[in-house]
Amino acid sequence: MKMSKQFPLNALRVFESAARQLSFTKAGQELGLTQTAVSYQIKLLEDTLKEQLFLRRPRQISLTEAGERLAPRITEAFAIMDDAVASLSNAAEGTLIIHSTATFASRWLARHLGTFQLKNPGIAVRLETSQEMIDFSRTPADVAIRSGKDEWPGLRRHFLMRNHFTPMLSPELAATIGGVKTPEDILKLRIIDPGDPWWPFWFAAAGLPDVDLTGRPVSRYGAQAFEASAAIASQGVAILQPEFYADDVALGRLIQPFDILGYDGSDYWLAYPEARRNSKKIRAFRDFLLKTMPAPE
Repeated sequence: MKMSKQFPLNALRVFESAARQLSFTKAGQELGLTQTAVSYQIKLLEDTLKEQLFLRRPRQISLTEAGERLAPRITEAFAIMDDAVASLSNAAEGTLIIHSTATFASRWLARHLGTFQLKNPGIAVRLETSQEMIDFSRTPADVAIRSGKDEWPGLRRHFLMRNHFTPMLSPELAATIGGVKTPEDILKLRIIDPGDPWWPFWFAAAGLPDVDLTGRPVSRYGAQAFEASAAIASQGVAILQPEFYADDVALGRLIQPFDILGYDGSDYWLAYPEARRNSKKIRAFRDFLLKTMPAPE
């Protein structure tokens, strides 16, 4: 079929999102449309093509045979168009914008970005940090590194590392109570951010599921890296991702008194829009990152 200028391109975009997620509701959330508007665009496309693309059932949709044939080609077509538009600007194509949590950026990513640029001299890097998952449709970014449970529709995700945690503190603080020998000893010391949801998971793993930290002085630093700095300064016990602080342990600035690790089901992921998966700079960074990350346990 030959496209004309009147061909419903917006309807194709809606179809691509709905076909990828098998949900009109999720397509609307991704594109900023109501479910009614999504349904209208799909019906418009079906009328134009004179083909039914979805089987509609209560609370569920599925692709028809025609829809299954069309979906991968439309997804590929939009990916090609997105890359073509991005490629119009050499500066945009030559700069990789990375959004990361502050802790991952400072404790792991920063020490490896130089190696990435040596291997990819044509790609400049801009690193931004924030704690929230960005909206790629509103924030200039190519990739994001986030801690979570792989619940980001419309994004391609790659597992980076398990996000487990354990108490860590300075040797000097441990010495004030004659050493930290049992999990109960942690309760004798000031705890940095007792409201951190990681603490109940860790105490449960340590065999103390009934520990209650309410009533302790509240201190929130906004990022794990800042809590680690406070722990190094003997201001309290922080609950940290131990892989990020191996250097501090080796230098005697922190100790990890127990091998017990807590885990809340969240991990570190590399994420980027599905439609941008063919971008050369994104592929280069993805391949480098996955080869550089330690093998999962």
